[in-house]
Amino acid sequence: MTELESGGVRSVQLAIDVLEAVAFADGELGVTQIAERLNVTKGSVHRHLQTLVDRGYLAQNPSTSRYMIGPKSRLLARHAPDEDLVHVAEGPMRQLRDALDQPIVLSEMTPRGALVLHKLAGSSPVEIGVRSGSELTFHASAQGKVMLAYAPQPFRERVLARPMHRFTDKTIVSPRKLEHELQEVVRLGFASSPEEVALGLNAVAAPIFNAQDACIAAVAIVGSIQYLPEKPRANHVALLIEAARQISRKLGHGLGAGQSSAAGRGGRPAQPRKRS
Repeated sequence: MTELESGGVRSVQLAIDVLEAVAFADGELGVTQIAERLNVTKGSVHRHLQTLVDRGYLAQNPSTSRYMIGPKSRLLARHAPDEDLVHVAEGPMRQLRDALDQPIVLSEMTPRGALVLHKLAGSSPVEIGVRSGSELTFHASAQGKVMLAYAPQPFRERVLARPMHRFTDKTIVSPRKLEHELQEVVRLGFASSPEEVALGLNAVAAPIFNAQDACIAAVAIVGSIQYLPEKPRANHVALLIEAARQISRKLGHGLGAGQSSAAGRGGRPAQPRKRS
């Protein structure tokens, strides 16, 4: 395997894509469905499926011939640390959802963006389409901007040097404008992305820090622009930041050494202020 794509081995990337497509699906998937989702041939998908089934990471339903998560994938999940991020964040997220009655989303930082780990739905009959396993971009999502704002400078520079996709006419694609936005995120302690990914939708996110003062995740309120306006309500922002701080404290942030390192990344989140 020598063919590289985006710094990785293409065959390995496709195998992971196949595994993720099945893992994050609502139900079992067939070969054609997987191929269509990944925009690749059924033959290449089938070869990877067979390997993943042979190794136990996927399983095939003998009645339907469709694929589902296998025993080895479940075993890996059981070996994850007990204090996983979703478990730690569940309580503060529920309190925030109950206070605002809006969808609350937890995302973790990856090299490519903000990976959605968990979502609590609000009571609105209109469901906001954020699914676990979705990966949000750094430049056009509130969660991604929060993570990028508190990331080490070299990483931030690499991301800003990449081409930025314009999802709507409100998406920020200028590195200079985005850098200014990131400075505002650090000053205010939160980020928003009104209609930057899709028209009519907005998100407001606050950073989650670990014991080493690194921003590893974000918690966000997600909703329509009608209920989550371009200039977020001060009380919503205050509740959001408090939820993020509760999660951070559960992860050990602010309880030991290393706090002084935050200044080197642009500082710790400030108290929410109104946008001018």
